[in-house]
Amino acid sequence: MIRMARCCGRLRRRKATPYLFCMASPEIDALTQALAKLPGLGPRSARRAVLHLLKKREAALGPLLNALMAVEENLATCSICGNVDTTDPCGVCSDQRRDPRALCVVEEVADLWALDRSRLFPGRFHVLGGRLSALEGVRPEDLAIDSLVRRIADGGIDEVVLAMNATLEGQTTAHYIAERIERFPIRITQLAHGLPVGGELDYLDEGTLAQALRARRPVS
Repeated sequence: MIRMARCCGRLRRRKATPYLFCMASPEIDALTQALAKLPGLGPRSARRAVLHLLKKREAALGPLLNALMAVEENLATCSICGNVDTTDPCGVCSDQRRDPRALCVVEEVADLWALDRSRLFPGRFHVLGGRLSALEGVRPEDLAIDSLVRRIADGGIDEVVLAMNATLEGQTTAHYIAERIERFPIRITQLAHGLPVGGELDYLDEGTLAQALRARRPVS
């Protein structure tokens, strides 16, 4: 009886052992993990996206691969403004319909795209590549501030709009730039403070951005 109980115990323990299995191939799993790293996508959303691509191979997967390859082969950073595009100069800087006398300074490329979506700023842009931050060790020489000063010094600019995010670091960056360029005969403005404190331009709707652009004021 004791021997049988021991045998039954071993059998029960064997049945309780978890079964390890893989739902997808390593290639599909790698694709899912890569998509999960994108902003706004978690593991579950990435799995749904992968399933959609696999089901719609000709209509979705093929065009996506072609688009990614085309961007990867031609991706460039604009030597004038710092925008990311497939041409240098970028489409914004090479657009002759834009007013070269107005220059909007932003922290990141995402901010440039957000403001350009509003279709309310007719001028051109300058991307700093970040913002001043003592905690993160970001200094003025780490940003594209010197190239901004050179663009203004070359002439032809009447107004500089400081479109920094409404954060402590963003406003510190705006004040620093204002002090660097105040010697030039230009009008220095910044976005209205109707922007939410702590908010970032890339997450704002077009209506909020439009109001902020219309209500921009001189920097005191």
